[in-house]
Amino acid sequence: MDTNINKTINAGLLAYGMSGKVFHAPFLEAHSGFNLKAIVERSHKNAVNDYPNITSYNSVDELLNDTEIELVVINTPNNLHYEHSKAVLTKHKHILVEKPFTATAAQAKELFELADSVGKQIFFYQNRRWDSDFTSVKKVIESGKLGKLNEMHLRYDRYRNVIGPKAFKENPVEASGLLYDLGPHLLDQVICLFGKPLSYHKILGKNRVGTLVDDYFSIQLSYPNSLYVFVTSSMLVVNPQAGFVLHGVNGSFIKQRTDIQEEQLLAGMKLTDPGYGVEPASKDGLLTTIDAEGRKTDETIPSEVGSYLPLFEAIYQAINNNKPYPVTREDVLIQLEIIES
Repeated sequence: MDTNINKTINAGLLAYGMSGKVFHAPFLEAHSGFNLKAIVERSHKNAVNDYPNITSYNSVDELLNDTEIELVVINTPNNLHYEHSKAVLTKHKHILVEKPFTATAAQAKELFELADSVGKQIFFYQNRRWDSDFTSVKKVIESGKLGKLNEMHLRYDRYRNVIGPKAFKENPVEASGLLYDLGPHLLDQVICLFGKPLSYHKILGKNRVGTLVDDYFSIQLSYPNSLYVFVTSSMLVVNPQAGFVLHGVNGSFIKQRTDIQEEQLLAGMKLTDPGYGVEPASKDGLLTTIDAEGRKTDETIPSEVGSYLPLFEAIYQAINNNKPYPVTREDVLIQLEIIES
């Protein structure tokens, strides 16, 4: 393993749609340890407008044959993640894979074995661990102000009553539907906090007219000491509810799902701009605690600043200095077991 902490890692993106433009390229460009060398653009050649020094390849194979590229971001449609991960690993390159990592745990285990055999690493793009709302919730839990947790609700709601144009999300192909789209985000946040559940129960629904895939899911997860976690997502919520609701022996905490990074990056904001990742004060969380005499106290909890740059720093340190990446293989296997059950 290379231990040169100053080594620059050449990286490539397999696509430059919204994911590549918002969630990957800005951070690879901003982190001094990476060189964004190439991007696959099959039709429209837009990346050069944002990154004049990159190479724009016409196909995945062209990028994979670039021997200078060491890390490949797999941000292609869900049903291609397994195929592309296997192809990249076979070329002896590290991979960063969008959620869902694969459609099945069996596919994931096969890729783990392949990565080990070629001496390369797999990184899972679970960026929502670095959302401002989630890091704020995590900080409140770790403060101990809620006491023993009894119940936690996580929601991720949208309102889209029409069938979307992306076939890999709306047709019954591998890893399609809302559960595979948003389930990995919510489940990873739960697993990050509490680990593997003792048991779980899952419900799927199809509510939009003409839908061929699930557009609603709810999962109840049971943990030791009577802690129950409820994960819910729907595409037909006109008035979205709080993203995080926690109840403990000593209080409750309510927080909107309000990370602002995606919105800011789409608007053209740079990571170095003042205010990047800073939520408006109106979105602060509400912590309500109760003392031994039954007196309630409300406390506004300012949001943590959101940034996905630590995710890329973790990748850099894992490749150059063999430091553990925070999202583990076991985390992903737990997630996939629940999703495909």
